[in-house]
Amino acid sequence: MNSVEFGIRAHMDGFDEAGQAVDRPGNAAQQRFELRDLAHDTLAIILAGGRGARLGVLTDWRAKPAVPFGGKFRIIDFALSNCVNSGIRRIGICTQYKAQSLIRHVQRGWSFLEGRFEEFVELLPAQQRVTADWYRGTADAVYQNIDILRRQRRKYVLILAGDHIYKMNYARVLADHVASRAPMTVACAEVPLAGANQFGVMTADANMRITAFDEKPAQPAPMTGSSDRVLASMGIYVFDEAFLYEQLIRDAEDCGSSHDFGKDIIPWLISSGLPLHAHRFRDSCVNMSNGMPYWRDVGTLDAYWEANMELTRVVPDLNMYDIDWPIWSYQEQLPPAKFVFDNDGRRGMAIDSLVSGGCIVSGSKVRRSVLFSNVHVKDFCDIEDSVILPNVEIGNNVTLRRAVVDKRCRLPDGLTVGVDAEADRKRFHVTEGGVTVIVPESLGQQVHHLR
Repeated sequence: MNSVEFGIRAHMDGFDEAGQAVDRPGNAAQQRFELRDLAHDTLAIILAGGRGARLGVLTDWRAKPAVPFGGKFRIIDFALSNCVNSGIRRIGICTQYKAQSLIRHVQRGWSFLEGRFEEFVELLPAQQRVTADWYRGTADAVYQNIDILRRQRRKYVLILAGDHIYKMNYARVLADHVASRAPMTVACAEVPLAGANQFGVMTADANMRITAFDEKPAQPAPMTGSSDRVLASMGIYVFDEAFLYEQLIRDAEDCGSSHDFGKDIIPWLISSGLPLHAHRFRDSCVNMSNGMPYWRDVGTLDAYWEANMELTRVVPDLNMYDIDWPIWSYQEQLPPAKFVFDNDGRRGMAIDSLVSGGCIVSGSKVRRSVLFSNVHVKDFCDIEDSVILPNVEIGNNVTLRRAVVDKRCRLPDGLTVGVDAEADRKRFHVTEGGVTVIVPESLGQQVHHLR
């Protein structure tokens, strides 16, 4: 056990596996490092302004954090839920690209915090508060709200990406940050070498001090002791408050900077010899599956489809049924899902599937699929391995295989998708992995509602 591991375990003494305080009279570590006190001293900033261009047509009309996921949630709900469950109740959300559906979702689903106790989820749209520019990078998004941050007077600032799927106790990250005595901590996860060029890749020594950092390298180097894994940044940073402001101001004055944490701030700090700490995700992950922490960057259409499909397994790696660490979201008042007709050849059923409220499956078969709210499936349909977003109507005799159907699509009678890839490509977008993505525009339908 190295010194940092020893320190974090000492500070965590007095807390259970969920990170909740356990009453142990006379426990000095509990008195000094209670997780709820660290959370109370923290302001969280969620960066939710990016388009997520690799998600293609799913982000033509919405920001990536607003993309629906898992039958009833939006991607941003996971970072927000982690904050609330960790005891962090002061949260700002930086928005920019096509943010209206995200704004509406946050206003409807995240207005329950108690303002009288200075608890809030506050939207921070790009509004040229400091300069005449829109948000130019992740660091600039925080810098342009520096006056708002300063008014909160918190000891720590937790900066989060709003576009990943995971469950994490941020209070444990804060405890590790304090134990390390570093002014900045970067949370990291082990990811496969294949595809690692989409992440910030870091090297850390035995004490988890970051010695090198390369943002989206063309040829990532594997981590020490492994030939096929890398240590990747999760886009989660903890700063001592004063140190963060110093670095934001310094970076803002650098005309050669792109004003991004991964591309500019972290490499500059490492080159300057300042100690930066790497926090291992497995030390703060909630509900690990088979000893492995769950974290998904659903940044491509294939990754998005696959992450939703994983949820249809008998025991999925992501536990959405944990009442001790729930995923919060906007809850529509909808009737229960309904399955009608029980005749040979016309039986309404769903097998190994997630079916949300308001859905009606009428005389059709649904297998290994995710149906979001208010999906209506008419007679004699055969749906497999598909993700159907909210408010979709599926006509009679429709066949779907390995498809993603966007909100408010009206699939005509007799449509067949996922059987003939060449035919699908003439009308729809088909991914490299063979997933067909259907949006209203590809059906010649005009949708004037938010997505």
